[in-house]
Amino acid sequence: MPERRLTRTIALHLIATIAVIAIVAGIGANVFFHVSPRAAFFSGAALFLLGMAVMAITMRAPLRRIRRNLSALVDGVRGFADDDFSLRLHVTGHDEITDLVAIYNEIGNILRDQRNESVQRELLFETVLQASPLSMILTSGRGRIVFVNRAARDLFGAGDRIEGRRLDELADEVPALRDALRAPGGALFTVDGETFQLSQRTFYLNTREHVLYLIARLTQDLRRQELDIWKRAIRVVNHELNNSLAPIHSLFHSANVVRDRPGDSGRLAEINAAIEERLASLQQFIDGYAHLARLPKPRRERVVWRDLLNAVLPLAPFVIAEPLPPDECSFDRTQIEQVLLNLVKNAAEAGSDEGEIVVSVVRRGGASVLTVQDRGRGMDDETMNHALLPFYSTKPGGTGLGLALAGEIIDAHGGNVRISRRDGGGISITCLIPDGGSKNNFNHRDTEDTEDRS
Repeated sequence: MPERRLTRTIALHLIATIAVIAIVAGIGANVFFHVSPRAAFFSGAALFLLGMAVMAITMRAPLRRIRRNLSALVDGVRGFADDDFSLRLHVTGHDEITDLVAIYNEIGNILRDQRNESVQRELLFETVLQASPLSMILTSGRGRIVFVNRAARDLFGAGDRIEGRRLDELADEVPALRDALRAPGGALFTVDGETFQLSQRTFYLNTREHVLYLIARLTQDLRRQELDIWKRAIRVVNHELNNSLAPIHSLFHSANVVRDRPGDSGRLAEINAAIEERLASLQQFIDGYAHLARLPKPRRERVVWRDLLNAVLPLAPFVIAEPLPPDECSFDRTQIEQVLLNLVKNAAEAGSDEGEIVVSVVRRGGASVLTVQDRGRGMDDETMNHALLPFYSTKPGGTGLGLALAGEIIDAHGGNVRISRRDGGGISITCLIPDGGSKNNFNHRDTEDTEDRS
């Protein structure tokens, strides 16, 4: 047995030592005391047997204790290898072996306490993850899902197990998610009227690369923020009306006074012109805000993308990314022109040069994917979360209607809008415009895949 090799080696060394002593004693008796060889042999044999008897009596207990302690240590260390830290050894004696047994017991206590603390921490961590409304997906370096929490399982698998599947296969069922996964860092995407924010982080577990995807549902927060923005919009409209009506009231009073004075007809004409200018400005302000609420239903027609882009190009310069789809597509040309115009103007107002505003169009599974990329100031997280809300603007004098109107038009066409940051600065706004009127949702699957250009 392996655990008896040390004690067996000690016993063999002792036997060899006793044998050497007996042989030397027999030879010494023959040489120095002139004992006959026969008598010297028997005296050496008697000495050897006596030494063996003394060794058996004196070394039996120590060797047995060493063998027992070493065997117990071997079993305990094997238990450590199997994550079993419950075995404790009884300490007997006062030598190096018993000190080693005592150290083993101390290490076992430390490892057991650490393992219990780790288990409790993992249980707490698991409880928090499963209770979180944030959908979490952990994938291996090969893209296979190794962990999901309850929110992600409900979102993608209707409560069924999705561990072991590839994330790209799961994303093929959700075109908006698939596009968001391609964006570096994170992105907003909309599916079936619900708005989500995707972020991803890469880290290493046991020296192996893993990617953690976090998907936050923003719809309820956006609705609360939208209500706050509508309240603010009402205050803005009220303020603008008061700012316009008060001067108009004063001008009418002045007109009544001037009318009764002879020779002030020129002054009366100036007052009337000021009133007309103020009313025209007020009408323009009200029309701009009312246009969002009066958005008509899309009137689809057959449109060639090159014709549409060339029509908008003189109004807001940009660069066309070739090639463009040659086939005709079905959408409301006037509304999509307005979308493109708003997105290009928004890019220019963000500080992007004309040559860095790039517009591309690709076909994907019965839909057109319109992308406008710029190198402007970009958006922080708060701005991205509010970008599609009406009346939200970070620009001085901005109405907050450009992106909101674009989002409403694309939504009316059954598509969705995704906003993402670009490496090196700027943003990319992608609009998915289906040829039909069906909504893109989690059950929609593309029939062809065309890679986005950047």
